[in-house]
Amino acid sequence: MKREQIGVLAAVASAALGGIAGGSTRFVIAATDPVTLAVFRYGVGLLILLPIALSVKTRWPRGRDWIPVMLLGILFFFVFSVLFNLAHRYTSAARAALTLSTMPLTTMLTAAALGVEPLTLRRTAGVLIAIAGVCAALITGLGTAPPGAWRGELIMFGATFCMSLYNVWARPFIARSDPLGFLVAGMGAAVPCLLVVSLATGGFEAVKHFQTPQWIAIAYLATIGSAIAFVLWVFALSRTTPTRTAVSITINPVFAATVGALTLGEGIGLNLVVGLIAVAAGIWLATTTGGGDKESQ
Repeated sequence: MKREQIGVLAAVASAALGGIAGGSTRFVIAATDPVTLAVFRYGVGLLILLPIALSVKTRWPRGRDWIPVMLLGILFFFVFSVLFNLAHRYTSAARAALTLSTMPLTTMLTAAALGVEPLTLRRTAGVLIAIAGVCAALITGLGTAPPGAWRGELIMFGATFCMSLYNVWARPFIARSDPLGFLVAGMGAAVPCLLVVSLATGGFEAVKHFQTPQWIAIAYLATIGSAIAFVLWVFALSRTTPTRTAVSITINPVFAATVGALTLGEGIGLNLVVGLIAVAAGIWLATTTGGGDKESQ
């Protein structure tokens, strides 16, 4: 049980850091494009993590595992990240975050469909309560939708499905290498693809117009929002089940809303307090085992 609890805590920490990353993405995406932003975020993240992986003699994927690990890296760090960035161009941060928060449900259903993790009443109830908590916390920010916001939400749902597949398929490969080796191998496969597309489309031209605020946002995304957050995420996937990891993402938008309330003076309303309590209860319900549940570890 201790191993499971450590995994859940790592996932919650990663999701909390990701809440700030979502706000940073929303801020900086207007000054660049989705692919070039992903190059900065994961390219710098790779430059940070690769020397660490080499210095600690991490266990790399072996033999035939290299191909699926690289494909998973491209799925997540290329496809997911580009869709995630693009979604923030069309919709508000609150609406994008709410769409992303359905990821525990899509992960749970995907894991069940692929026979990786059985559905249980307790886990399903926990996921739904956590998602309801997100809705309660963000209700005041969902009333004013930008024109054409549905496009951003549809794109974010596609990104959410990509992350669900990554969550479900990643665990056995992490177990046969280790979290850091798996993460760096996946990033190493995706970053060259991102770089080629950005160079081919002239994405780096926008860099000439970056101001200090944009560079600060990118610095956060590349260090804490990339290197640290995703080390924690794959570490969580190595310690607990896909759904238990994924349900922590519901803290992402709530944490972002809390940060906004504290730093921008937006105020902490009753809906945010109720939402936080519901999210905490949902995560607890989905990540603990009831007497009648049989968990797949």
